[in-house]
Amino acid sequence: MSNNVAGVDNTFRRKFDPEEYRELARERERKEEPKGHVQRKPLKHRDYEVNLTSSLGKTQVVTPVAPLSQQAGYYCRVCECVVKDSANYLDHINGKKHQRMLGMSMRAERSSLKQVQERFQVLKKRKDIGAFTEKDFDDRVLKHQEEEEERKRLRREKKKEKKEAVEEPEMDPDVAALMGFGGFRSSNKK
Repeated sequence: MSNNVAGVDNTFRRKFDPEEYRELARERERKEEPKGHVQRKPLKHRDYEVNLTSSLGKTQVVTPVAPLSQQAGYYCRVCECVVKDSANYLDHINGKKHQRMLGMSMRAERSSLKQVQERFQVLKKRKDIGAFTEKDFDDRVLKHQEEEEERKRLRREKKKEKKEAVEEPEMDPDVAALMGFGGFRSSNKK
């Protein structure tokens, strides 16, 4: 019997050489480096309030040929897209794509110990200045109710003005007779 083992000859398969692939990766990095790495600012607090109730309860005609900003849903001016509901809109404006368009990375800036201590001092002073009382709460509720009533009153006035603008203007009786009609009265006179 011979020592030759009958089997499959698999010496033709390519061998994995880690050093060769490391060298290829280094070359690729060297080529990509001159193109520049975009340095984005770290995340920061929004300096505006997100208004999700501005179009609440309003009727809107939706056409397929309308521009994006006039379609149904929430329009993002930064990304030029429409999101269909408020939850998805919040997800969008807090998401990676929107933050990148604003020039921010998804990383928050690291705070130093001194910054944290200063922040605690500011918050502590704010808490000490005025202890919260029920009277403060009642005052805030009353103020909010008054503001809401004022908004409703202004809205009613606006509607009334629109209605008055739509009504037909009074026509001069001589001009009406000249045009062939004297008004919209019934012709039956008794």
